[in-house]
Amino acid sequence: MTTTLDIARPVTIGPEAYTSPDYARAEQERLWRKTWLQAGRVEDIPEVGNYITYDIGPDSVIIVRTAPDSLRAYHNVCPHRGRRLIDTPAGARNARGTKANFICGFHGWTFDLHGKNTYVEHKDDWQGCLDEHRTSLGTVQVDEWGGWLWINLDPDAGPLADYLDPAASLLEPYELQNMRPRWRKWVVFECNWKVAMEAFAETYHVSTTHPEFNEFGQFRGWARSHGLHTHIGYEAPKDIGEDAGKLRLGSGADPRVSTAEMQVFTWENANTNTTMTLVDAARRLVDELPEDTPAADVSKHWIQSARAADAARGVVWPTVDPAHTAKAGTAWQIFPNFQIGQAVNNMLCYAARPYGTDPDKCIFEAAVYELYPAGEAPATEWAYTEPNDWPPVLQQDFTNMAAVQQGMKNVGFRGTQPNPYMERSIVSLHRNLAAYMGAGAPEPLG
Repeated sequence: MTTTLDIARPVTIGPEAYTSPDYARAEQERLWRKTWLQAGRVEDIPEVGNYITYDIGPDSVIIVRTAPDSLRAYHNVCPHRGRRLIDTPAGARNARGTKANFICGFHGWTFDLHGKNTYVEHKDDWQGCLDEHRTSLGTVQVDEWGGWLWINLDPDAGPLADYLDPAASLLEPYELQNMRPRWRKWVVFECNWKVAMEAFAETYHVSTTHPEFNEFGQFRGWARSHGLHTHIGYEAPKDIGEDAGKLRLGSGADPRVSTAEMQVFTWENANTNTTMTLVDAARRLVDELPEDTPAADVSKHWIQSARAADAARGVVWPTVDPAHTAKAGTAWQIFPNFQIGQAVNNMLCYAARPYGTDPDKCIFEAAVYELYPAGEAPATEWAYTEPNDWPPVLQQDFTNMAAVQQGMKNVGFRGTQPNPYMERSIVSLHRNLAAYMGAGAPEPLG
């Protein structure tokens, strides 16, 4: 468990955690089987019998709705001969469907939604040894928070609520469970899962990796640690608290114009961190406000205008005090491999996990969510998307991710040296990783 003070000192982190095959293999037992993992969205299994699967390395889990208000999760393996019960369709991120029971395709052993075996052909051949314990599906801990499904492969793990504290309490005002995905993309990428997550866990890279945004303002940010988890945010003027969050004002000579330009650029080149309602409200600023309107008033008008426009079509934003926005920041890194970039009406989330036991590959995924009128959310699926088909801004991040993985193996590389202020989230990740893995703790510089 780390604090901001622990990670404020300059350190270096060796490349083993990113490149070592032995380290990658050890992660399965020491990390992935011991932590709470975000495995899907609650709305993906709304009806009894709906299920999804989630794979982490060689382990696979079935999450199923057993009643309108009840979920169960099971190891995706038949206790007879070890065949997976549910196969992932070719080219799909995971399996998804509806079943009244689960039938093994090898010998027909059958299990109800509560994991109990209901059929074994020629059961008497086992001479009475097949008791319920030996024939039932192995259970996995499952819970929900924020609209997500969470699993833990450790039967002795503590409650999800304790694990997520204090990230969950600081994110509760955003009512993330009410948002629905605008798009969901995934890809098998040529880098370690930690390289992928770290590419989005700091603001230090924005001015260089995404130079187009320099026209719209300064993006100096902070990172703070809260035990297992961290969060990041932007420094902002005292009178524009929203600028510490996702709904940022353009800082050009005329904030009405620069805000509209930044919103349009973001929509067209990233398709993240905004909505069409916000874009349209920003475009109206030059018509609705005089040219000399102070920046703080432009920010207030823009957000109020967008909120009212959404309310008129049946989309009600939660009310989050600007002081809380400044405190909550722009994104939370939930240990070990999930990031939530929250705003009052949209969010951008990233996740990465190993691709087999290859330290040089990962499954990377991103999803953009927003609020929709009741019954009007699009029906999205996870779409496998080649790197050059992602939005241009994300392609800029991808270029770094692949190059970092290559550079980590260079004989001349002496280890990372994270910015002690803006990249503290990376230091925190490795301090906590070292506690699970027993190796790779950051070492002081100097």
